[in-house]
This record gives sequence, C-alpha cells and structure tokens, in this order.
Amino acid sequence: MNIMQKTALTLAVFSATAAPALAQEPGSLDARVNEAFAAFTGPFVNLIFAPFPGTSFPWIVMWLVVAATVFTLYFGFVQFRFFSHAIALVKGDYSDPNDAGEVSHFQALATALSGTVGLGNIAGVAVAVGIGGPGPRSG
Repeated sequence: MNIMQKTALTLAVFSATAAPALAQEPGSLDARVNEAFAAFTGPFVNLIFAPFPGTSFPWIVMWLVVAATVFTLYFGFVQFRFFSHAIALVKGDYSDPNDAGEVSHFQALATALSGTVGLGNIAGVAVAVGIGGPGPRSG
C-alpha cells in the first residue's frame, strides 16, 4: 500500500468514527462552523432548493437541466454521436492482440466503474453519518 492509500484509509476511518461523536456534542467544532456559515449560506441554499412559484419543481433541477442542454448543444450531441465508437472501444475492436497486458478493455471499464461507484457509496455514507449522525436507535 502506498502513502496515498494509507492516508485515504486513515481519513476514511477517522471520519467514520470521530465525526459522529463530534457532531453530537452541542458545543463541538462542527456546530460552531455550521453556525458561522449558516448566516451566509442559508439564504442561498433556500433559494436554490426553493420550488418555482406554483410548482414543486426546484430551481436546482432547472439549472442542472439547463447546464446539460448547453453542454449537449456545445459539444454537438457527443454522447449520441460517439456511442457506437464507445461500444467498439469496449469490445476491443481497436486492440492489437500483440500488445502487452492481460486485462481487456471491458475488464478495465468494469473495474474503474465499480471502484468509482463503491468509493462514492463509502464516502457518501461516511459524510452522511458525519453530518447527521447515526439514525434513531430502536429498542
């Protein structure tokens, strides 16, 4: 394991164990930082998550749709134009069988995707527990 992996593992363990304890204390550092920034960020957060008048459609979703549309038009519908090329790459149509390596293009894609999704789930849970603490106890 290299130093970056050890550092990431240490930070993940610390955030999963220490953050819930800090978040539950009333005068903790988390509470003080939240209070300090709440005055500045509160109106902005309320604005972007507020719905359009007369609907339940929030502004933030509108901005995401606008950004997706702008980038789709700017790049000339690249996600549709090069879809067959992406499939050909994953199938290995452009591979030379004499090249070194034992991992196929599909195996590399599946490994990268599973690592990304798995890390996102782990980090997401750690952040959620760190921010909100554990859920209510039953029993």
